[in-house]
Amino acid sequence: MKPHVVGIREFRARLADFLLKGDRPVAVTRHGAVVGYFIPARAGHPDLDRAALVEAAARMDEMLERAHITEKEIEEISKDFRSWRKKQSK
Repeated sequence: MKPHVVGIREFRARLADFLLKGDRPVAVTRHGAVVGYFIPARAGHPDLDRAALVEAAARMDEMLERAHITEKEIEEISKDFRSWRKKQSK
């Protein structure tokens, strides 16, 4: 299923629609680069939700592989991000 591509401002403005009426993944962009994905979870369709998550994980793995990013680098990035978030909340 091809994701709906929207800018971050549009995503924020239409968040309620994506949450309540979303039926396909949303790729959120900033200055043309994808910065995140939103995968709607619909009550009563756990098989579809699981399939969407599996597809998203596979795509993420492909993107990381194409960018030659290792698991160790991902762990370092996550650690740096958590540290940054902790500093921001103070």
